[in-house]
Amino acid sequence: MLRGIAAVALMLLCACSVSYKFNGASIDYSKTKSIQIADFPIRSSYVWGPMGPLFNNQLKDQFANHTRLQQVKRNGDLKIEGEITQYQQRNKSVSAEGYSAQTELSMTVNVRFTNNVNHNEDFERQFTASATYETTKSLNSVQEELVTQMSKELCEQIFNATVANW
Repeated sequence: MLRGIAAVALMLLCACSVSYKFNGASIDYSKTKSIQIADFPIRSSYVWGPMGPLFNNQLKDQFANHTRLQQVKRNGDLKIEGEITQYQQRNKSVSAEGYSAQTELSMTVNVRFTNNVNHNEDFERQFTASATYETTKSLNSVQEELVTQMSKELCEQIFNATVANW
């Protein structure tokens, strides 16, 4: 009898599985299967050429790497579109000699999110990321690294706002 109970318990343990996701996405894949991510054009007065493609690729990669949603060109269950509205630098701190010691670079995107499965989750919102660099360095020498860092942060913010409903 004890062997019978152990065998049944073993079969139940083998048949059950627990699944945890640590990427933050809370998507009902039975209802939501696709996502449409439009390229974000640059509408900022100050522009760094590679910024647009870098941001757009990183946003698409964020969803490709952390969800099972199929990326489509149109009629997605989820739709993300918007534009890069601001890219600017400003003095952040001043040295004892009265010169700029640090410069802050910031990037802002306007996002329109449409959830065609549940329109209660639709929104239009701005997201901003910034990074600081020492003024002793030229912007040209740090720009790619900083824009990559800000794009990553923006993509995480957008991901969390759209599909990570904690």
